[in-house]
Amino acid sequence: MASRRKIPDPALPRPRRWASKQKTAEHLGVSEHTVGYMVADGRLTGYRLGRTIRFDLNEIDDAMVAFGGSVS
Repeated sequence: MASRRKIPDPALPRPRRWASKQKTAEHLGVSEHTVGYMVADGRLTGYRLGRTIRFDLNEIDDAMVAFGGSVS
C-alpha cells in the first residue's frame, strides 16, 4: 500500500526550521556576507541565543515573492 502524504493544515503552527548563517546562505544561493547584509538592512530576521545566530527557513520561504514573467 502506498503511503499518503499529509497535507499540512495552514491553521496549525509549523515547527521552525532553524538554520545557521552558512545553511541559510546555501538555501538562498548567496554568500554568508550577503546574509549578513540582508539582516542589517531588515530583509532577514536572525534570532540570537548567546553568540549563536539562527534563521527560520520557513520565514524566509514565506517572504519570497514571485516577480517577472508573463501573467496568463
